[in-house]
Amino acid sequence: MPALNDTEMGGTIDAINDLPTDVPFHDRNDLEKRLVRKLDLRMSVILVLYTLNMIDRSNVSNARLQGFEKDLHLEGQQYATVLSILYIGFIVIEVPGNMFLHWLERPSIFIPSCMIVWGVISVSIGFATNYTGVLVARLFLGFAEGPFLPGALFLISGWYKRDELATRTALISSGIIFSAAFGSLFASGILDSMQGKLGQAAWRWLFYIEGGLTILVAICAIFVLPDFPHNTRWLTPEERALAISRLQEDGVGKLEKQSTMQGLWDAMCDWKVWWFSVAFMFQYIAQCFFAYFPTLCATLGYDTTITLLLCAPPWAFAAIVAFALTWYSDKKQKRYKYYIASNALGALAYIISIFTMNGAARYISMFLMAQLIAGYLVLWGWANNTFAREPAKRAVAIALMNGMGQIGNIVGSYAWPLNWGPTYRYSYVVSIAAMVVSTVMFGGMYFYLKHLNEQIERNERNAKDTKELQVPIGFRYLV
Repeated sequence: MPALNDTEMGGTIDAINDLPTDVPFHDRNDLEKRLVRKLDLRMSVILVLYTLNMIDRSNVSNARLQGFEKDLHLEGQQYATVLSILYIGFIVIEVPGNMFLHWLERPSIFIPSCMIVWGVISVSIGFATNYTGVLVARLFLGFAEGPFLPGALFLISGWYKRDELATRTALISSGIIFSAAFGSLFASGILDSMQGKLGQAAWRWLFYIEGGLTILVAICAIFVLPDFPHNTRWLTPEERALAISRLQEDGVGKLEKQSTMQGLWDAMCDWKVWWFSVAFMFQYIAQCFFAYFPTLCATLGYDTTITLLLCAPPWAFAAIVAFALTWYSDKKQKRYKYYIASNALGALAYIISIFTMNGAARYISMFLMAQLIAGYLVLWGWANNTFAREPAKRAVAIALMNGMGQIGNIVGSYAWPLNWGPTYRYSYVVSIAAMVVSTVMFGGMYFYLKHLNEQIERNERNAKDTKELQVPIGFRYLV
């Protein structure tokens, strides 16, 4: 279906806003509810894509329990380097990837295409025979996977209002949770049953099967994912107009298209983008236990299958907390204080693990660690809200924040050496220190945005003409 031109779009938007209330199926509120339900159904496929993204990214952690290091003759910090080199690709590719997506305007093509490439690379890791081979494959995997998360976040921010974003961010990003839970269960089945099949080690089958599944799902996703409101083919003209008008009313986006290069310049010149980026970097360091979760579960003293099965319940708990926290955050239109609550529980978990090797206590602490994902998802809802108004700038800002944040993943990959185990006390101290820095930095942004809201309110009261205002009437930053 061709997109409406500006004249037609303006007329349709006016018609949407003036709909009579006595027409049941074309009432504005009813139509909006149906549009959001339709959109949620389509967007839910991103949950599957992100789950596979995280599984393909982190399956080396599961393979490690079944001979991965021994078969590839990894020594010293080589395993940590195999983990961390992935994020080089993320840092390099994320901003250009989102700029390209903003120019292309076809996430339904771009995102699955990246997914097919990383699925092929994931399969190729199963054929690696030495350190160099797996290192090169992981480097290219980072370049292929890098555009996915910024692209997905940019896509949902182009459809949902600011008070809908945190919950939807949680929905698609809970792929992290499902990959940690069900990825471990899936891996336990493969590692337990595929050893020696066709002369291949079980950990190699892990890459063959999970990479192949990624390719198949990516092909299906091409036909499910939406593009943006103005060019998605399966919207009716009425739905298209409503999708655009409701974002304009929420102070999100502009009808005229901003150039991609202008968006790059605007994002690079906004200190808030850099502040968020550095704060995310420290938050990623604080959360780097994600990549070592099976290793931490192994300190409980069980065999490989039981260890992987024990990984699942903490992430199931994290999913419940994440959905509850992000939903409540959207309902109250608050962000920072819910992030602090999640971090406080995470810090408690680290402290418990520092001071005890009791199995029950450490396993309970893993539940509290896993729920850190809830605060992380609230953060991404907040970041999207803060840069909601200019799509081109938002595309670059999201990619820059996540890309710079990957520096934290590189640093964090080296914070869990085997010689610090099985207690990993020093690792937990590093995580607490990084968490304190990120919490303070996000706190600084919280107070600054509150100050801006007060300034906006004063300007609205004192303005003689609404044209003097730099933001739409009623716009406030969510804090």
